[in-house]
Parts: sequence; structure tokens; C-alpha cells
Amino acid sequence: MTDAELAGQPAAYWTGVAYEALIGFTRARQAEAGFTQPQFWMLRNLSANDLSPDGRGRTIPELKEAMRTYLRAEDDLARTAETLLAKEWLTRDAEDRWWITAAGEMARIQFKGAAPDIRARIHEGIDDADYVAALKVLLRMIGNVER
Repeated sequence: MTDAELAGQPAAYWTGVAYEALIGFTRARQAEAGFTQPQFWMLRNLSANDLSPDGRGRTIPELKEAMRTYLRAEDDLARTAETLLAKEWLTRDAEDRWWITAAGEMARIQFKGAAPDIRARIHEGIDDADYVAALKVLLRMIGNVER
């Protein structure tokens, strides 16, 4: 397409296509490394060394709320928690709060190690200035419609 043709393309369509391609790629690479994106997110949100604001356990509804902006419809956090419990990466207390274990913390650190390679592949051939410019355009579009 020419620049003029690209300028007339609907941003919502292309951001949706990009989202599906990037999430699909990321999840496939994570699966190859032996974990799922929801497992990684759950461990991150329960780790005092990562996204947990206080290192306290959380219920499934609290975890869903914390992850509401990036969970997908097919992500089942209750099933994910049970899988992590079976691996002894999480424990559950009498109030149905989930807690990360030392083994879970080690898994989180291991999973985090996959992120740089995934990012490098996604960003291949794109310099930081172009990436920042693209994000600024998207942020402006978001701002334009939220007013």
C-alpha cells in the first residue's frame, strides 16, 4: 500500500490485528518454554518482588481485578491457580487466598528470562525512536477518544 492508502486505513482494525498476532506469538513462545502467560501473570501478581503491592495473598476475584486490563476471555485463573498449586508454586489458605511459594518465585524468575528474546523478535528491525513514535501516536488516539 502507498502512504496515502495506509493513511486511510482504520486504526482499530490494524491495532486488533497487531494485538492478536503479538499475543499469539508471545503465548506460543512461552508455551515452548513450558509455561502459559496466565501462569506467569499470576506468579507476578503474587510476588512481592514483582507486581504485588504488598506480597499478601490474593483471592481469584482480586487477581482478576488486578489483571483486568490484560486477561483474555479464555484465561481461567481458577484453573491456572490449581495447576500452579499442583506444581507447588502456589499455596491456598483457609480464606481462599493464593500465595506464591519459594518454588513459585524461582519459576517466576525463570519465566521472566524468556521475555528479552520474545521482545527482541517482536522489535526486530524497529529502532527505539520508531517504536516510541508509534506508541505516542496510539496514546494520542486513545486520548482523542477518551475526552
